[in-house]
Amino acid sequence: MADRVKGLERPVIGITGAWNEKKERCFVSGEFLRAVDAAGGVPAVFTLVPLEVEKLAARMDGFILSGNPSDMDPARYGQRRHPQVKTIQVDRDETDWRILEHVFRTRKPVLGICFGIQSLNVYRGGTLVQHIPDQVPGALDHEKGEFEHGIALEPGSRLAEWTGGIRELMVNSTHHQAPDKVGTGLRVAARAPDGVIEAVEGESSDHFVVGVEWHPERVWETEPFSARIFRELVLAAARRMPAAKGSKGTAGARSITETAR
Repeated sequence: MADRVKGLERPVIGITGAWNEKKERCFVSGEFLRAVDAAGGVPAVFTLVPLEVEKLAARMDGFILSGNPSDMDPARYGQRRHPQVKTIQVDRDETDWRILEHVFRTRKPVLGICFGIQSLNVYRGGTLVQHIPDQVPGALDHEKGEFEHGIALEPGSRLAEWTGGIRELMVNSTHHQAPDKVGTGLRVAARAPDGVIEAVEGESSDHFVVGVEWHPERVWETEPFSARIFRELVLAAARRMPAAKGSKGTAGARSITETAR
């Protein structure tokens, strides 16, 4: 795959921090940092300061909306709060919202993971299943955390293309919410056997917008499909940088070819 991006400068990928309520600490797992670096990008931590989002986002080439131990405020999609929605982190909600405003204005690539797919879907006018065990008849256990259930990829989706024709996969699942009504400009890319939406993607072929409920950052070193997801995000970011449009880029910059072999 390196030949496809030969000479492109490494793009900066902003990763939203998760909020640890008990320790009052914003953090990004090292799994994300290593996955982005291995894919050829430069990982950057995006702290939860909504008023500074635009200034920071302007310096970045792509984004990952990471998981978070909170739930999106149901008021953002016009619903009352379910009893199992126990924690809402206002600054994380607003940070994701403002990043997505920037993403859809500038058409920079974005990957949403777990909480990130949920904020993506709500931003586009969609809704969420607030608590899968109560709202999905016959639901699987989506909260165990490892390779616990299968998904079926939708024919013609980006994700199906990346698997080389494999339609059914096992994923590590750690979520009690999921997209319900799909947002404008998004389409379903994968479902679990119980019908729960496990992935969405943008309908526009020239704008990389992907969201998954599972956690590819935890398994990318041993699971090729997970590594491919990060690789495609970095490729999309690199291709829309000035260097990809014919300028010389930054002197001495490490290229994706050099870092992703």
